[in-house]
Amino acid sequence: MNRKDLDITFFRASGPGGQKKNKTESAVRIKHLPTGMMVVATEERSQQRNLERALQRLEEKLQAKRRRPAKRIATRPGRAARERRLQQKRQRSEVKRGRKNWQE
Repeated sequence: MNRKDLDITFFRASGPGGQKKNKTESAVRIKHLPTGMMVVATEERSQQRNLERALQRLEEKLQAKRRRPAKRIATRPGRAARERRLQQKRQRSEVKRGRKNWQE
């Protein structure tokens, strides 16, 4: 990951933390310019720790985006499975055929 591809912004975080959090710009927002992906870290009171955490999150998101699912290998059903399916169809047709005689 190239630092030139990142837009790093520091800002004041909201929420609990008191005066330290209210007056320091310790929250970090990182935007990855090529993908437009954005991550934010506001948990820590330290700007440096938030920066490290945000970089780690961005790396995880980029790796997840690069990951390709394994291709499925098409398989055919076995003989026993085909026979079971046909047997179920026969039973179902018998049930439906029985309804036909009932209505007359």
